[in-house]
Amino acid sequence: MTLQNKENELTRASLELLYNISRELATALDLRTVLQRVLFLSMRNIGGISGSLIVLDDNGQPVESAIIYGSQVYERTNQQLRATLDYGLAGWVTRQRQAVLMPDTSQDERWLRRPDDAPDRTGPKSALSVPLLVRDRLVGVMTLVHPEPGSFTLDHLALVQAIADQAGIAVLNARLYAESQRQARVMTAVAESAGVITASLQLDEVLQRILEQISQALNTEAVSLALIDPQEDVLEFKASTGGKGQSIVGIRLEMGKGISGWVAREGRGVVVPDVNEDPRFYPEIDKITGFKTKAIACAPIRSRGEVLGVLEAVNPLDGFFDPDALLVLTGIGSLAGTAIRHAQLFEQLQAAHQRYRELFEDSIDPILITDWNGHIVEANRQAESMTDFPNHAMRNVRISQLHQLDDEKLGTGFENLASGDTLSYESTLRTRTSREVPVQVNVRQVDIDGVPHLQWIVRDITERKNLESLRNDLISMIYHDLRSPLANIVSSLDVIVSISSLEDDPTLKSLLEIAMRSTERIQRLTNSLLDISRLEAGQPIVDLKPTDPKTMMQEVIEALAPIAKNKEQRLDLNLPAETPLVLADGDMIRRVLSNLVENAIKFAPAGGLVSAGAKRDGEWVQMWVEDNGPGIPKSEHESIFDKYTRLHAKEGPKGIGLGLAYCRLAVEGHHGRIWVESNPGEGSRFSFTLPLIAESE
Repeated sequence: MTLQNKENELTRASLELLYNISRELATALDLRTVLQRVLFLSMRNIGGISGSLIVLDDNGQPVESAIIYGSQVYERTNQQLRATLDYGLAGWVTRQRQAVLMPDTSQDERWLRRPDDAPDRTGPKSALSVPLLVRDRLVGVMTLVHPEPGSFTLDHLALVQAIADQAGIAVLNARLYAESQRQARVMTAVAESAGVITASLQLDEVLQRILEQISQALNTEAVSLALIDPQEDVLEFKASTGGKGQSIVGIRLEMGKGISGWVAREGRGVVVPDVNEDPRFYPEIDKITGFKTKAIACAPIRSRGEVLGVLEAVNPLDGFFDPDALLVLTGIGSLAGTAIRHAQLFEQLQAAHQRYRELFEDSIDPILITDWNGHIVEANRQAESMTDFPNHAMRNVRISQLHQLDDEKLGTGFENLASGDTLSYESTLRTRTSREVPVQVNVRQVDIDGVPHLQWIVRDITERKNLESLRNDLISMIYHDLRSPLANIVSSLDVIVSISSLEDDPTLKSLLEIAMRSTERIQRLTNSLLDISRLEAGQPIVDLKPTDPKTMMQEVIEALAPIAKNKEQRLDLNLPAETPLVLADGDMIRRVLSNLVENAIKFAPAGGLVSAGAKRDGEWVQMWVEDNGPGIPKSEHESIFDKYTRLHAKEGPKGIGLGLAYCRLAVEGHHGRIWVESNPGEGSRFSFTLPLIAESE
């Protein structure tokens, strides 16, 4: 055969090869399939033992790759070929866009030597590498290797370049198709995620749906989700998928620690192709879970600009993350933030509703809920028990059928409740069996599911009423039973004083003075008890006369000076030279002053100071008594003027709680007012006002 015939035969063989390659590639759109076919056809026709083909995007970054050794296809190899692309032969071809024939790899610095290239192993080889170009657009680089140096020739190089030129369009089309498929998958995944993730308000279900959507979109070995605990400033893993990945649930990570902690703190997503090369990676979690982390994509979960946690996808099954992986993860993270926040708020609402229901049902007081027309819409167990109405029957009852409403306090149509204040009054509850129960009613407006209602708390005060009745009976009995013997004691003391020479017997004089002061106190107490009953019954003060406040105060101080002297206390009187007269019942006001001064002496420490005074205040005269005792908390400034109320002091004098109650009723009976100014540890100042005599009088 002549040389010309041989060249013609080679040309026909090459054309046939290119035709077959074109036909093979035309039937495939899957990028990986295209790569494998190009490699197999090239190796078979030039005798290569191994080969690789790396596909590049428009920025020169690898997006897919394949490697064949013998007849074995290796997948997910782009990370393995990264070093070659950066430092080896394929990288040089990529940068220079030139084909290379390398007869002996041991003699060329462009070959990246590996341990397998040692002379005692595979040793030197022959290699060639060509770029895949489509109209000056670099789409990839193909490298073929033969175990014998010098095996490849320039003809082989030309043939492989022709194959590469033929395959370039197919590879580009397959890459673009893969990108469009990936983008479609991403858009579909995000769109589906929006519907799936927000389809539930149960937090556990929402978290699981989020993980499932990420797993489908990114095709990874495991996906996990962690939320920030704002109380302790830590990241806690709440859910995970994939085998050993489940064991990460419950692990708490400090903010800033590990890749997840970094993302949570910085609020920025990140893709780490190789965690062993990233100093932020925290390997202790792998030790705890037994999971082997290779690559991570992590993005923050956001809601209204706030970072709630992180999403973490681990170990892509394709060997590497798609370029759009972080975009997908970030998009789902935004959807997840809204869904998680809604689920958390729903759980809080459910928990609050459950707590309210438990408090409502377990309350020791009967509670009824009505609409603004007074129709009962809900009642707890205690309400059923008190009213004798079963729950279903009570829904046909109006609140006014159960007790007499206080229209003055509530207003017509309950308009006085619109302010949100709680109003209280006493009434009588009528049960289904016509039983009457005295009750204290507390009513206020409440919102239930956004609709205003009225809440009625009805407290049975039968025992309190009975106790008040007993107290009143006891007081009445004490008053009536004491008056007669007390009058006899006073008369007897007067007789003893008139027939005795007290100056000759100081001891007897002291005893008689003590007896006189004690009987005077008992008289004041009994008279005060009677006056309390009269004033509470609404009877007016009839013995009103022009009275000198200065004289009354001097008499009280003089009468109580011996008691203060026994405690080594100083009594100061601060009175102007002239004090205008007031219209008052002198006996009642003396008892008011006596009660206030006695209290001051009681509570002032030994050696302390008690002062009293009076001054004109417009159309009133203001009188006060002040001490340097322990003081009174502001929370008790009003209640101490109620009957049977005593200060909640652990130490100090005790009483029955009627003295200040009498003072209030007596002063208010004179149309004045009484109040206290005090703070704990700063003493107390009791003041009251009395009206001046009108000028016409």
